[in-house]
Parts: sequence; structure tokens; C-alpha cells
Amino acid sequence: MILADGIDDEDKWLAEGIAGVQHHAFFMHRALDDNNLRDALKYSALMLSELRTSRLSPHKYYELYMRAFDELRRLELFFKDESRHGIPVFDLYELVQHAGNILPRLYLLCTVGSVYLRCKDAPVKDVLKDLVEMCRAVQHPVRGLFLRSYLAQISKDKLPDIGSEYEGEGDSGNVMDAVEFVLQNFMEMNKLWVRLQHQVGKNLHILSQIEGVDLEIYKDTVLPSVLEQVVNCKDDLAQFYLMECIIQVFPDEYHLQTLETLLGAYPQLQSTVDIKTILSQLMDRLSNYAASNAEVLPEFLQVEAFTKLSTAIGRVIEAQADIPIVGAISLHVSLLTFTLRVHPDRLDYVDQVLGSCVKKLSGKPKLDNRATKQVVALLSAPLDKYNDIVTALTLSNYPRVMDHLDNQTNKVMAMLIIQSIMKNNTLISTADKVEVLFELIKGLITDLDDTTLDEVDEEDFSEEQNSVARLIHMLHNNDPEEMFKIICSVKKHIMRGGPRRLPFTVPSLIFSALRLVRQLQGQDGDVVGEEVPTTPKKIFQLLNEIIEALSSVSCPELALRLYLQCAEAANDCDLEPVAYEFFTEAFVLYEEEIADSKAQVTAIHLIVGTLQRMNVFGVENRDTLTHKATGYSAKLLKKPDQCRAVYACSHLFWVDDQDGIKDGERVLLCLKRALRIANAAQQMANVARGSSGPVTLFVEILNKYIYYFEKGNPQITSATIQGLIELITTEIQGDSTSALPASDPFFTSTLRYIQFQKQKGGILGEKYESIKV
Repeated sequence: MILADGIDDEDKWLAEGIAGVQHHAFFMHRALDDNNLRDALKYSALMLSELRTSRLSPHKYYELYMRAFDELRRLELFFKDESRHGIPVFDLYELVQHAGNILPRLYLLCTVGSVYLRCKDAPVKDVLKDLVEMCRAVQHPVRGLFLRSYLAQISKDKLPDIGSEYEGEGDSGNVMDAVEFVLQNFMEMNKLWVRLQHQVGKNLHILSQIEGVDLEIYKDTVLPSVLEQVVNCKDDLAQFYLMECIIQVFPDEYHLQTLETLLGAYPQLQSTVDIKTILSQLMDRLSNYAASNAEVLPEFLQVEAFTKLSTAIGRVIEAQADIPIVGAISLHVSLLTFTLRVHPDRLDYVDQVLGSCVKKLSGKPKLDNRATKQVVALLSAPLDKYNDIVTALTLSNYPRVMDHLDNQTNKVMAMLIIQSIMKNNTLISTADKVEVLFELIKGLITDLDDTTLDEVDEEDFSEEQNSVARLIHMLHNNDPEEMFKIICSVKKHIMRGGPRRLPFTVPSLIFSALRLVRQLQGQDGDVVGEEVPTTPKKIFQLLNEIIEALSSVSCPELALRLYLQCAEAANDCDLEPVAYEFFTEAFVLYEEEIADSKAQVTAIHLIVGTLQRMNVFGVENRDTLTHKATGYSAKLLKKPDQCRAVYACSHLFWVDDQDGIKDGERVLLCLKRALRIANAAQQMANVARGSSGPVTLFVEILNKYIYYFEKGNPQITSATIQGLIELITTEIQGDSTSALPASDPFFTSTLRYIQFQKQKGGILGEKYESIKV
């Protein structure tokens, strides 16, 4: 409530001051219109007396000052026109000094001084010196600062700069006089009230715009003087603001050439100054300067910019022992950004920055969120710059920095690394680099702390593991020996992942290894020598170990699929014993681990489909496996599943290629057995539901008969097909729910196909001719 009252009072005082300015300005305007100098000076002094208030904050005082400033511009125009007031400027300069109060007197003196400078009746440097000295009479911080701001404003376009109309020889004034004037005004303002930032910095801005301030003058005169004032003021807010001003207003080239002097002042600043922000701004400006013009890069090397900045950061951190860890890391982030922009080819510099950060992080407690974000920014910078994780893998300190991240953030960083690899299609081609890479992403492939997987979000976990699985496909080398080392390295790491991770990562590793097997296809593995080369047999042994580990963590269905994939690859390599072993393992899993009826159906169809494509087996081995497959098919829980699995087994006895097996009798046996099972299923449906139900199974078997009939199986005759069609028609008619054959679309389509073949003619058409539909 008290605070609110204070704000209300200040608004009231401001309103009163503005009203006073407007009131006296009205009479001043009337006097100016009448060319009445005496009244104009009287009412302008009264108007300016409103600026003598001490009750307003700098912000509110600024509003009042701007109202008076606008009126003074009109008064200046009156002073410039001697024909209106009839008094020479020199006499006018003397006359205004008789005003009663010091503050209105000095504002009027500066206003007339502006006209005095413009007319050049006196040496410019003398007038400037007189004005800057006279303003010392006002020592109130706020009033004095705004007065000197007004002095800086009215004189900025009248300084004796190089090429300026006010530059002259001898006593007239030169660029050094301009520099001295602005510096003196700056120093006085700094002494008055260094915390009024927008006013103090105006002098530095004007100083930077003086054309005659070249690099030599800046280096020898301007910068040392300004830094001396900054260091001596001992005010942390002022020091921060003024250092910011120096960085922002002077050219980048000057900063680069005076880097040692500028950086030397940083450790001398107050310990509470936010030096990390100032240094970061400086490095950002220099890096942008380098990025905008490649021709200046040699200058950075010449002045040893990286070494000086790195040393300065070390000194600042050492001088400010209590600097927050987030501040220290952010300084390293800025230095790394600078290094990547200016010296992208110097990986030793990049690694040096990371190493320096590791030293700062060592022994520190757990990082907070802000510090963690800065570490992530530090680690992300090389990835963003090089778009190549391989480059980051050569940085020895990169994994050491990652070690300081908590488990969750380590995972986030690991995901960023994987995303970078996938985005840029980067191939990791050596086992050594794979080792380093998996050390970086260990947060995704092992548990880094006591967090149990039950606490992890299932969706996030799946996304992480799928990313690791995709990553494995980016690890490749055309050299078989190196590729095998890569596979062994990946196996070593992912096997530590635990039962929930293996189902995601093992399949990718298996298929990566199978790709190598295809590459080596045809080698028998019997090469003799000191070092046994990589062969398919050697890889299959490794694959068997990996899938065994997967089958032991309650993933029998996935393990079975992978065994069958390996069996097919062994078939292509003409390795019968290996293929047989994989099939054996698959059958063992089916018998001992797969109990769910749906999973059994899927598994048996996979086994039959894979076995049908195998051509490496001799008669004995094939018969053994075929007998097993048909036996399991007939033992499925549900009759429809039994039926479909049994007629699928018929394909094991009829392989439609040049050297394929064509045992028509056993095909017919499978189909007849399937018919018996379908009939049994129909009877069970009749008992359970009171109707025979759909004839889908019979129609499916009919389609198998038609397939083998077209393939030329001598055991499948047109009479057999005719009999099956009549059987299905009878079943449909016997079902009270559907009296017409058309009621079963599948059966109707099959009959339509037969009719089409008959109409089409040719050899196939002749075979169908005797079938009546």
C-alpha cells in the first residue's frame, strides 16, 4: 500500500512538473513570436527551473526532461536568428550566464553554446572546454547526468572531427580536442551517477562515431582512458554496463587488435560483475566478425585470439572463486562457439576447450538444470558445426564431459548424437570408433544408476531403443575383417542391456551380421593360416550365441524368427549342417517355449514357409524336418488352425522350380488329411451352433487342389476337383441359413475362376473342360 502511494505521488509530481513546463513554455512561445528576448529568457529560465526537482526517479525525470528538451530546440532556432533578437552570439553567451539559478543558466548556456559553435566566432575547442567545465557546477546525480546528456546531444554534430567543417588548424581544434571533450564529459558523467546507464553510454557511442578516432588513437588514448574509469568506479552495475557499451559501440576490428588490453581489465572488475555475459558478448561479436569476412581470419591467428581468450577465461574463473558452475560452463560454450567459427579446422582447440570444462566440472556436485543445459549446448556445438559424429569421436574429452551429465540428460544427449548420425547419413566404419560411440550412448544401452526400467515411460523407452536399433545399421565397413570386429564390439555392448532392451537391439545386429554373411557367401571357412579370416561359419557361431541370449529372456517368438532367418542365410551359403542346427533350435523353442495357441499358429507357418524355400538339405534331413513340421501342424489346438497348417505343409512336397521336389502322392495325402480335419471342424460347429457354419475351409482346400492341378500334379485330377465342388455345394445347400451357392463369395469367386479358364481355352482350358460348375 505504501509502495502504491509512492508511485501515485510520483505521478502527481511529474504531472505538476509537466504542467509547469507547458505553462511557462506558452509564455516563452508568445515572447519568441514577439521577438522579445528579455521575456523569452525569463520564461525559458522559469520553464527550466522545473528540472530542479529532486522528487522524481530517473525514469520519470526523463519524461520531464524530454518535454523541456523539445522546447529548447525551438529556443535554439530563435537564438540562431540574430535579426530577431538583435544581439551578437558572443554577447548572448555572456547574457544567459546571469540567470538566477544554476541549472536553468547551464541549460541556456549549452543552448546558446550550440549556436556559438555553429557560427565559429570563437575557437571550437575553447567553447567546448568552457561548456564541459561549467557543467561541473551541477553535482546532483540525476540533474547533472541529464544536463551532460543535453551537452553531448547539442555538440555531437559540431565536434572538430576529421573532415568536419569545425576542424581547423592551430587553436581552432582537431580530432584530439574532440576526443578529449567527449572523454571528459564521459568521466564527469561516470562520477555523477554511473548507474544511469542509457545516459553514460551515449558518450561512448558519440566517441565511436568520431571519424578521426582510428585504431592507433583508440589503442593509445581512448581504450586505456575508458578502462581506467571503468575499473576505478568500483560499481558492479556500472562496470557491467560500461563494458557492454565498449563491446557494442566500437568496431570489431578494434576489439581484435586490442584484445589483450581489453581482456586484461576483466579480472580487475568487481567480483559481483557478470563477466561471463560480457566475455560471451565479446566472443560472439568476434566470431560473427570472422564468419562475415573470411579475409580477416589470418588476423585472428596473428593476434593469437584463441589463446588470449582461453587464458582470460581461466583467469576470470580463478579470480572469481565463487562463480557459479553454470557461469563457468557458459563461458566455455561461448569459447567453443568462437573456436568452431574461427578455427573449425583446429580440433585440438576444440578438445582443449572441452578438457578445460572437464577440469571445472571435476569434483563438483550434481549439476542443476541450468548447468545441465549448458553442458548439452557445449556437447551439441561440435555436432551442429561438423554435421559428422566421426569428428566428435576423435575428441578425447568429449565422452569425459558426457560423464558429468545425469542419467536422463545423458540419454537426451545420446539421442541427439544418434539423430545427428541418421540425419547426415554418417557411416561409422571402424571398431575403435564404434567403441567410442557406444561409450557416448551408454545411457541408452545400459542402466547408469539405480533407476529401474519399471519407472521409465514405455513410449520413451521404445523410442530410445528403436533409435539404437537404427544406429546399428549405420555401422558398416566393406572390409569383412573390420566389419566382423564392429559386430563383435556391438555385441559386447548391447548384451549388457538386459531383458527389455535385447528384443529391440538384437534383430538389428543379427541382420547386420547376415548382410556380412551375404557378402562372404561362397567361402567354406577352411582357409589355413596364422590368422583365421572371417567366414560365414564363424559369423553363424556368433549369431547362434546372440539368439540364445535372446531366447533366454522370454522372447521365444522373436528368437524363432531369427533362427529361421539364419537358417535361410546358411542355405544360401550351402552350409547344410549349420542350417539344420538353426532349424533344430527353432523346433526346440517351438516345443518348449511357445505355448500360446496364436503364437504357435504363426510360428508353424513361418517354419513351413522357410523350410519350403530350403534347397540345401539332403533327403534324410529334409524328411526329418518335414515330418516334424507336419506333425506339429496336426497338433494345433483349434481345428481350423490345424487344417490350414496341414494344407500349407503340402508345399513342402511340391517345390515349383527346376530341381524342386515334386511328390504328388504326399501332396495329396496332406490335402486329404486337411479335408478330414475340415470335416471334423464342420461337425463340431454343427454340434456347438446347430448349423454347419461357413464352408471357408473347404473352399480354401479347393483352391489348393486347383493350384496343384494347374502345376501338373498327376495325383490331382479333374474328378477330384469336381467331387470337392459338389461336396461344398451340398454343404452350402444343407445349411438352412444360406440355400444358394452365391451366399459364399469366396466359393463363388473360385467357380468364376474355373469358368474363366474354360472360356479362355488353351492347354489350361482343356484341363478344366470336364469340370462342371
